[in-house]
Amino acid sequence: QVQLVESGGGLVQPGGSLRLSCAASGSIFSIAAMGWYRQAPGNQRELVASIPTGGMPNYADSAKGRFTISRDNAKNTVDLQMNTLKPEDTAVYYCNADIRPFRWTTGRYNYWGQGTQVTVSS
Repeated sequence: QVQLVESGGGLVQPGGSLRLSCAASGSIFSIAAMGWYRQAPGNQRELVASIPTGGMPNYADSAKGRFTISRDNAKNTVDLQMNTLKPEDTAVYYCNADIRPFRWTTGRYNYWGQGTQVTVSS
């Protein structure tokens, strides 16, 4: 069983910063891409940023220049540093990962965390 657990959400004023963290645990042989998505009320879930193993990060246009994604492959974690936050960044943020659970099979599965609320408001 694989779990993704997020932390770091909360209430912040416009212009402020938050750092989200996500830790993957359980049956993990390897992790391919890891990323962060968000979903605001009434909207579809959308990609914020993703990072492959050993590759360059990819950012949504709304996140470029303000957010930074990073991962620690040894710890199976992915972080999202969010700066200059705006009210429109308010959403539930979800961690996502493509994980190969077992050494003896090549199958990879996509997992989601439970989500963490980020609210940007004065």
